[in-house]
Amino acid sequence: MNRFLPTVLLVVLSFSCALSQWKLDVETGLAVQGYNDVRIPNDTGTQFNFNGDFELQGPVIPLRIRLTWTFGEKNHISALFAPLALNYEGPAPFDIQFQSSLFEQGQFIEGFYKFNSYRLGYRRDLIATDNWTLGVGFTAKIRDARVQLSTETKSDKKDDVGFVPLLNLHAAYHRDFFTLYLDGEGLAGGPGRAFDIFLGGRAPLLHNKLHVKGGYRFLEGGADVSEVYNFTLVNFAVLGVIWQIN
Repeated sequence: MNRFLPTVLLVVLSFSCALSQWKLDVETGLAVQGYNDVRIPNDTGTQFNFNGDFELQGPVIPLRIRLTWTFGEKNHISALFAPLALNYEGPAPFDIQFQSSLFEQGQFIEGFYKFNSYRLGYRRDLIATDNWTLGVGFTAKIRDARVQLSTETKSDKKDDVGFVPLLNLHAAYHRDFFTLYLDGEGLAGGPGRAFDIFLGGRAPLLHNKLHVKGGYRFLEGGADVSEVYNFTLVNFAVLGVIWQIN
């Protein structure tokens, strides 16, 4: 009996590995700010636009890392790490009440905006042919956000860590030497929304184990609640690699 259990576990593990596939997707590029409207607190704070009222310090080079495990050919579990940090500078165009601090017009301000995203998702392919793939699923997202204003003499910030459920969609068109595809995660309703959409393509470089990818990413969302009003749009020119591990 002592020998039987390890043997069974080894057979199950080997069978699982034979029917599964790992994929590492590493993405970078260039981020271009659309808007970043902030009012904190929502009821007593001053609304300002980070991108319009201050100057974005850049270039902003993003990084995204996604690890995906595929099993049963049509099932995919993925984990994503997507940090994002934006820095701003400039004189306050007007008095800004932010958190418990007043930043007076003309004061030189350093602004910081962080929106890190950690996600765990599941998707199942409903259509999987030689030319087409269509899959749907859901994603559990943890957001780690911070808005901060600082001068030489004072600083104030608002941190926000929370859970966000998302739906996800994958649609792809395959040809011999390239694939065009759309990856989207998002949900809207109530006081907020969140959308993360990629549209682009990939092509193999090395025996279908290594692919190069490129395209456009749209990241938009925010919340309008009692403590925070913040809606942000960031556009990304994307370049990356996808490594089929086994």
